[in-house]
This record gives sequence, C-alpha cells and structure tokens, in this order.
Amino acid sequence: MPIIEAHLLEGYSDAEKERLARGLTDAALMVVPATPDAITVMIHEMPGAHYMRGGLRRQGAPARPDPCETIRDYLAAMEARDLPRAEAMLGAGFVMNFPDAPNLKTLAELIAWAKPRYRFVKKTYDKFEAFQQGMVSVVYSMGTLYGEWPDGTPFAGIRFIDRFEMKNGQITRQDVWNDMAEVRAKLA
Repeated sequence: MPIIEAHLLEGYSDAEKERLARGLTDAALMVVPATPDAITVMIHEMPGAHYMRGGLRRQGAPARPDPCETIRDYLAAMEARDLPRAEAMLGAGFVMNFPDAPNLKTLAELIAWAKPRYRFVKKTYDKFEAFQQGMVSVVYSMGTLYGEWPDGTPFAGIRFIDRFEMKNGQITRQDVWNDMAEVRAKLA
C-alpha cells in the first residue's frame, strides 16, 4: 500500500502537519483502493538553512487557515449579525446563490431578500466537509434550520446544505439549498 513522504521546512505546527497528513491520506484514497490504515504518510522537516531556491535562501509560507474553521467563523458572524466581521472574510467577486435569489453580491442584499421570509434563522450543524480543487477550497456545511416565520411562529428541523468556495483564505462563493419553501407551502 502507498507510503507518501512529504518534505517541509520547519515551522509548521503539529496541527498543520496533521491536516496535511490527513489531506494526503484522503488524496491517496481517491485513487488507490485501500483503507486509511493501509496508507502511511511521513513528514520530513528541514531546517530553513538547508533550503534554497533560485540560488537564494527562502522562508516557507505560512499554512493556509483551516477552511472549515473559516466557514464556521463566517456563519457565526452572520448569525450574530456581526456584518463587518463577516464581510472581512469575503473575497473579490463574492457571490451568493439562495433558493429563488441567485447572484446576490452583498450581505445587505441577502438581508433585504430574507427580511420578508423570516424574522430570524439559525443553524444546527451536523457536519462540515472540505476538499481542495486546484486553488479553490470547497466546504460543505450540513444540518437543520430553526427560527421564526414573519408572524412569530417558530420553525425547526428544516434541512439545509451550504456549499462554499474559498481562494487564498477568503470566501468567494456560497450556494445554499434548503427545504424552507416546501415547509412553508405545507403551512399555507
């Protein structure tokens, strides 16, 4: 079964190296018919003094932030209505697609669109999943929605899936799917 060796400059934290080893294991599992315990990952650290590129000593780049943690932080900021904090996580060209509301470009557009639909909505998360596709990190969050309809009636247990794209640690796209319209239709 595969043995994967990676060489890194010193300076990455144990948690960052663990994320890398898990990612390399997952990449192998996409191709090799094996179980995770059959894949070995070894990380070799090199002192910065032992590294040159182009005849020059160079420093290693810092690790990218964990994309699931970035999305958790963004969703927590949105739920708390801390819009400046949430907006700081958005990258150039950011776009959101909600059911019946494609191509929203700003959080203000989202809030205006949502205002007649519910008083508030919050999320209970079942899981987060992340993978890398070229230079884009893709994160899925899944769970259920709860909150209040515009008349104050509570709702709960509405399924949702959010799909996010991130580039260079910033969110560039959010696509949302949920059963809110189906639940509202049953109440009418």
